[in-house]
Amino acid sequence: MKKLILLIFSVFLFSGSVNAEKIFFSAGKMSGQSGKKSSKTVLSGNAFIKTDSMEISADSIELSGEDYKIIVAKGNVSGKNLESKMDFTCEQLDYNRDTKLAVLKGSVSLTDLENDVKANAQIIEYDQNSEIAVLQIQIKMIQKDNICTGAYAVYKKGPQMLEISGNAEVKQGEDTFRAQQITLNMKTQDITLSGNVKGAVKAENKQEEDKPEENRQEENQNPEEEAKQ
Repeated sequence: MKKLILLIFSVFLFSGSVNAEKIFFSAGKMSGQSGKKSSKTVLSGNAFIKTDSMEISADSIELSGEDYKIIVAKGNVSGKNLESKMDFTCEQLDYNRDTKLAVLKGSVSLTDLENDVKANAQIIEYDQNSEIAVLQIQIKMIQKDNICTGAYAVYKKGPQMLEISGNAEVKQGEDTFRAQQITLNMKTQDITLSGNVKGAVKAENKQEEDKPEENRQEENQNPEEEAKQ
């Protein structure tokens, strides 16, 4: 019955705005007041909320602002961006339904399901309109054979481009690249390094193995044998 009351409350709350999306939610407890210009509601205890583009679960979720455009989730936060096909976990999520900007804080994990890209950082800002994520502090991104680390990164989901800086490092299998700034094309695997470039690449010499047996025998002949011929 409590979940049913919450559901009815949410539908009633947004029925006054023609273009507003509906927000569905449930929780063990709800407190607050509603009003079109100024409103605030706090959900606590297995809080869950769903909009047209987001699903969020957390220990507590606060909705505020006009038409509840600001959502703040805290504690064991997990969810999905339904439009961008992103899964996430973090300690706190701030989301603006008008600007479609999400800020994830504390042990953030973000997974791009469409491109099989996994990102970890302490702070990730994701713009749903441009599909660009800005990552800060203790960054680690994994895609195919690439393991990318650094202090700051910009991930562009559409073109699949990653720009990383601050002790930037990219490992591709057994190869390692370091620079002040690294740009990686995740589609083509092309990599560009700039500033104090360093690296280690494993080069396999297969020339000798690929040569026909008769060619290797000719190369191994000593000068005296060649002179006799």
